[in-house]
Amino acid sequence: MQAEGDFLLGDTFKALSDKTRREILLMLKDSDMSAGEIAEGFSTTHATISHHLKMLKDTGLVSVERQGQSIIYSLNTTVFQDLLAWLVNFKE
Repeated sequence: MQAEGDFLLGDTFKALSDKTRREILLMLKDSDMSAGEIAEGFSTTHATISHHLKMLKDTGLVSVERQGQSIIYSLNTTVFQDLLAWLVNFKE
């Protein structure tokens, strides 16, 4: 049986396994961005980027805030801290 935390951890690693999603996270490392601004950095459709953003949001890697007509995406560093804490278990 899988614990709830293990399920979330697995989903997080699945989200991180995709190159486009990793590139989106790197973009958000520098500043918060709207979906349109993020999509401008890729040669793929807006629908594809929306799919990637949904997965990042669902796993908690990004947070979302509505500002007027725009939805602004931000990097959620708490999830990365949790991942690092989990990885530290393998240090010794």
